[in-house]
Amino acid sequence: MRYSSSHKEETRRKLIESSRAIAKQDGFASTGIDALMASIGLTGAAFYTHFPSKQALFDALVSEEASNSADLLASDDNAPDGDLAKRLRSYLSTSHALHPESGCALPALGAEIARATPEARAEVEKSLKRIQKSWGSQIDDPETAWAVIAQCVGALLLARTVESERTRRDILASSRRFLAEALDLDKLK
Repeated sequence: MRYSSSHKEETRRKLIESSRAIAKQDGFASTGIDALMASIGLTGAAFYTHFPSKQALFDALVSEEASNSADLLASDDNAPDGDLAKRLRSYLSTSHALHPESGCALPALGAEIARATPEARAEVEKSLKRIQKSWGSQIDDPETAWAVIAQCVGALLLARTVESERTRRDILASSRRFLAEALDLDKLK
């Protein structure tokens, strides 16, 4: 059977999309090529026609995830004052904590990203700097923006590690209150 000229690219795209959710939910290193390919209805043998290695797939999905996070979290210089509060409230939400497959990759894949290729880490750094610049301009303090990013990622990671819903809510709410007071963002509380 002959495939269209765009079939290979479409399959590659499906594999990246599916792998992003699987990696953030179950961890990338612990998921085999057969499982990744089965998620799009193909066998593991077809994997190498799309990527030279599992690491190359990870690099591609990390690059996309970093860019997506920056698109969601950073805003342009004309953003209203409440924009940062809204973004922080969304990031530090129970919904975000309970659905790693559709959220930020850093709390879910941070340890794996730290061991990734220099190219993948450079893409993450570029996206983090974009977020830091955006948030820094909204709070008039670029250094504090790094602390806010770290607080958010750490709080979300902790919220995902606990068993009880009550503790999860407490972690997220206390982080929102802390940031609201530290940044004077009443809309965040």
